[in-house]
Amino acid sequence: MFALDEIDRKLLRELLTDSKRSYRELARSIGVSTATVINHVQRLESAGVITDYTVLLDGERLGYELTVITEITVSKGKLLEVQEEIAKIPSVCAVYDVTGLTDAMVIAKFRSRRNLSDFTKKLLAMPNVERTNTHVVLTTMKEDFRLLQNI
Repeated sequence: MFALDEIDRKLLRELLTDSKRSYRELARSIGVSTATVINHVQRLESAGVITDYTVLLDGERLGYELTVITEITVSKGKLLEVQEEIAKIPSVCAVYDVTGLTDAMVIAKFRSRRNLSDFTKKLLAMPNVERTNTHVVLTTMKEDFRLLQNI
């Protein structure tokens, strides 16, 4: 586990809020020098704490009106292989190994029921996928994978 100091925490909170700001703007907002921000960002990147920079998109505005959570049961100890194949599917947002009655959970987004149907059939056609159980999300109360409040 990587130990964060207070400057790291402040910097990460600022980056999670708006990662397109300059080092100078970040330095001003957390009350340190620009050189300090650069050094901390480089250290966080080198340690693998910061893995990438991206934008947040509104999927519904882009036509992705269906979000599903699919439970998957896998046979013959081939869980990792199946999960690696599922992770390659463009509509898949997350793949998780889980405890409980199923082996994996997948979160995916689709533009239409037809796309969802094709996805489900593709999963069921994969070797070693025994069964799936798909839940269609009706209302999203919160969807934010940033760790903002936990830092």
